[in-house]
Amino acid sequence: MNIVKLRKWFFALSALFIIPGIISLIIPGGFKLGIDFSSGSVATYSFTNNVSEKDVRTAVENIGHPEAIIQKIDEKTVLIRSKLLKEASIDAQGVRIESEKKLLEDTLITKFGDLVSTQYDATHPIIASETVRNAAIAVIIAAFGILLYVTWAFKSIPNSFRYGTAAIVALVHDLLIVVGLFSILGRFMNLEINAMFIVGLLTVLGYSVNDTIVIFDRIRENIATYPNYTLSEIANLSVAESFGRSLNTSFTLIFAILALLLFGGPTIKNFLWVLLAGVIVGTYSSMAIATNFLIAWETKKFR
Repeated sequence: MNIVKLRKWFFALSALFIIPGIISLIIPGGFKLGIDFSSGSVATYSFTNNVSEKDVRTAVENIGHPEAIIQKIDEKTVLIRSKLLKEASIDAQGVRIESEKKLLEDTLITKFGDLVSTQYDATHPIIASETVRNAAIAVIIAAFGILLYVTWAFKSIPNSFRYGTAAIVALVHDLLIVVGLFSILGRFMNLEINAMFIVGLLTVLGYSVNDTIVIFDRIRENIATYPNYTLSEIANLSVAESFGRSLNTSFTLIFAILALLLFGGPTIKNFLWVLLAGVIVGTYSSMAIATNFLIAWETKKFR
């Protein structure tokens, strides 16, 4: 396959996936944020008797949280997402007011029997804002570090900075597609953005740049091996030589991710979905985006 000759089609295909995601991000409510990034409470309760979603909703509304999202996990287990539940307090007359969490649990126990298990997580606004800031800083530092490393790794050839820049362009491409995809899925499938999502993004950055470096390294070797070849011919040859290795590595990882999605716990689901999307997009971008961007820059054919 002539990768360089088809670069316009590859760029158009990428735009086809990126643009809907960007539109979804621009429209208000671009992300369905988990409690890691927006203050709130998430509680999972399992009871001895079957749970009625209608009764759970009534109990939650009675303590002042009509915005809560109720999800039945199975016949006896329910998950409740809401704004931050109020802690216990003392009113002006010195009377103790029980916490909303205790009031909710007492009501649910009355209706559905004893609690078999409980899981409760809460994030305050200050912690949520710090998490958002730290996540953004982590991604920026990772991208800058990758740029410096690739530039240094290819310092023996002219314009090594272009190799690092091309790798960053591929990473931005991958991030836009993955983030845009999660924005769309958040609107239609209630897929939340949480701390595991950021961990997944950073993992995708590492995987994608690894694939890109393999191809760039092959280009560097073939420049010395085939001095009479044009740069476009060398790029096509290098991608062809790396194609089998990249696909085998990606499919091996994809099968492992699918197995974890089927049999793994719910706490790592977001991480696995990010990783699955990132592996697919990263394999594609290493060959079709990073390589073509580098060749277009080297040959001055950005048009």
